[in-house]
Amino acid sequence: MAELLSKAEYVALAAKLQPRNQAFIDGEFRDAIGGRTFVTTNPATGEKLAEVAACDVQDVNVAVAAAKAAFEDGRWSALTPGARKKVLLKFAQLLEDNTHELAVLEALDSGKPVSECQNVDVPETIHTLRWHAELIDKIYDATAPTGSAAVTLVVREAIGVVGLVLPWNFPLLMLAWKIGPSLAAGCSIVVKPAKETTLTALRVAELAHEAGIPAGVFNIVPGGGREAGEAIGRHMDVAMVSFTGSTDTGRLFLKYASESNLKRVVLELGGKNPAVVMNDCEDLDSVARFVTAGAFWNMGENCSASSRLIVHKDVKDELLSLISKHVKDWKLGDPLDPDNRLGAMVSKAHFDKVRSYLEYAAEQKLSVALGGETRDGVYVQPTIVDGVARDSRLFVEEIFGPVLSVTTFDTIDEAITLANDTIYGLAASAYTGSLRNALRLSREIRAGVVTVNCFGEGDASTPFGGYKESGFGGRDKSIWAHDQYTELKTIWIDAS
Repeated sequence: MAELLSKAEYVALAAKLQPRNQAFIDGEFRDAIGGRTFVTTNPATGEKLAEVAACDVQDVNVAVAAAKAAFEDGRWSALTPGARKKVLLKFAQLLEDNTHELAVLEALDSGKPVSECQNVDVPETIHTLRWHAELIDKIYDATAPTGSAAVTLVVREAIGVVGLVLPWNFPLLMLAWKIGPSLAAGCSIVVKPAKETTLTALRVAELAHEAGIPAGVFNIVPGGGREAGEAIGRHMDVAMVSFTGSTDTGRLFLKYASESNLKRVVLELGGKNPAVVMNDCEDLDSVARFVTAGAFWNMGENCSASSRLIVHKDVKDELLSLISKHVKDWKLGDPLDPDNRLGAMVSKAHFDKVRSYLEYAAEQKLSVALGGETRDGVYVQPTIVDGVARDSRLFVEEIFGPVLSVTTFDTIDEAITLANDTIYGLAASAYTGSLRNALRLSREIRAGVVTVNCFGEGDASTPFGGYKESGFGGRDKSIWAHDQYTELKTIWIDAS
């Protein structure tokens, strides 16, 4: 892991950056066919970073045609697993060689603290690519027990052209979660980054090409959801779409698939995740530290954020006091200052959305135990709202900001009911000193990821995705992610 620079060094590096701003199609950067652009800004300052090519259906058609040609002629898909592995490992090394640049570009474009970008996002991006690269030549196909009259092979084949539609909250890491297994499988890809955070994806595509990923295999089409995202979702030559983002937009991709070629769709969507704290915890200060990280990491702009604290009434006051002490370590401010752990909301529109929940709490005369203020029209303080009822918007709706709602319970049955009282089922955390309670909570909470006495999402080897309206069709990360980018084929050879 590269060492952190000083604020002055990050600022100097930022001043030298010249971000790529064109689409990357068939191995080259090019303007959008329609000539349109959109402005991407630094959310912390409002400063314009670049005017980026605004792609639409015309550009998507060209990108998909290039991807299809590359897939069908086998320039990537027909390479041996070892050959693809070698290129992907070189790709990961190029990313590592450019760690500081990628971290600064990510911080400028998204408002994320540069320390988080450099210590978490960039290293995890590199690790994810290496993990999937190393897996390429370790996934075995199978034979079926058909007896001596036939030899039957069950083999995986790359699914074809894949559309990857990304969110704005973890631009680099979500890109890696999707390109790692799809490129490893031999697919050709068309990536649509979020409009708010396009710049790192374009730089990554450039480095991928430099590493030896052939022209046409890795394409980037910046643009809006209606203009570029829908075009990918409806394209007849796109075999599969992997989307991370809001549940409402995820529904649209299912609609697009049903109205086009019935392409495979994998969705990783929203969450309203509970952190359940029993009254038998052995180290409440450790619990407070994890709950603080779960609620406020990445400014709460995290689909797996612990946004609902469901805590036993006997320990609530002590826990909130401890959380308040830990929050003091989470400095809020300039994303390019490595001392800050909290940065700006990703956009003015999103800032206004998060602020509306603070206004709602004030209107409802709810108890704000911590924070509740905003700054400079871009920053939101870590906020804890106590006494939140089950029918409150704070309990029900995904805020996607640094707002933690607090609800108390008396019994474990009540805690489980509260935890499951949501349309979502992405993640949850259970804190207890009892093995019996830990097993019951982790089994009975309906979520794709449940952590016990910690907050996290596992690692590259563990699948990530949710139940109910948090997900559909598959999982990101792990060996299981490779399944969604491949088709299973049965080959029956008559030996009689």
